[in-house]
Amino acid sequence: MEYSTTTFHKILTDLDLGSFKLQPQRVSGGFMHKMYCLETTTGKYAIKLLNPAIMKRPDVFRNYQRAERLERVLQENKMPIVPAMEINGRKMQYIEDQYYYVFPWVEGRALHGDEIKKEHCKIVGELLAKIHKIEQFEKPFVRDEICIDWGAYIATATTECPEIAGKLNSCREILYSCQKEFNMALKKIPAVTCISNGDMDCKNILWVDGNPFIIDLECLDYGNPFWDMFSLALSWSGNDHCSINFDLLKAFIVSYHEEYGNVQVDWETLYSSGFGWLEWLEYNIKRALMIECTDEEERKMGISEVHGTIQRIVYYHSIKEKLLQNITTMFC
Repeated sequence: MEYSTTTFHKILTDLDLGSFKLQPQRVSGGFMHKMYCLETTTGKYAIKLLNPAIMKRPDVFRNYQRAERLERVLQENKMPIVPAMEINGRKMQYIEDQYYYVFPWVEGRALHGDEIKKEHCKIVGELLAKIHKIEQFEKPFVRDEICIDWGAYIATATTECPEIAGKLNSCREILYSCQKEFNMALKKIPAVTCISNGDMDCKNILWVDGNPFIIDLECLDYGNPFWDMFSLALSWSGNDHCSINFDLLKAFIVSYHEEYGNVQVDWETLYSSGFGWLEWLEYNIKRALMIECTDEEERKMGISEVHGTIQRIVYYHSIKEKLLQNITTMFC
């Protein structure tokens, strides 16, 4: 779904953001919501139009309220973030059945995977540790197990979306195995809870003159610091592109360790916790099957993400021995 200039005119009027200097421009963003750049007589803004299908989830407003509160906590602690603007006493705005956020425009850019260097990993690892140290509780990390019926999705896809059915069916055993491994790891994660930003991958950090600014903070929540650390270390070292650079992985983890303090963890447990991609896979299967989807553009994105996510899961499943061997060598 595309949005008319009339909708954006109403946004400017409702929020007193001036009048257009340039027409609204669609910009690349994440994989769930839609982003536009609005340049007006009062400034330049990023408008995030929240996915209507996501906004129908029963717990969505509670989750966003918690994320907004934690965003304020990060801001109070002078973390380098780009927070949503608070206008008329609220961050989340609403117009014509559309929920959205407004952000000040930042003239920075996110790094592509092949641009990431050890220096970036060190900076982000240290920054993540600082976030984790703001609030911390010695209590079990509470998180639901992953209980996905892959067979049911495969059966539905066979008739409703053949584009993903074959790939899913060929990986059925791996998906169930990884799900079991993930759930076993949940029982062994250290009993520590902190502010979590597990979505702090390279697409969600803008760099301005070598300095990082974190964006897309709607996923802020409470989570486990070591899980966060390992997941993001994997992401920044190339796991998302199925090609881990162990020098980058070490740079991230060592930098985190130096800021956070002693990190005593079971690396095999953390490895198994890395199969959280299974939930992203399920979400995109739903989009491909038009179960949680609003338009054809999103359905096509779902199909594409199903193939890409399966590739990541299969790759990660295949490198367990090599990954654990390298980590053991790094920190023995």
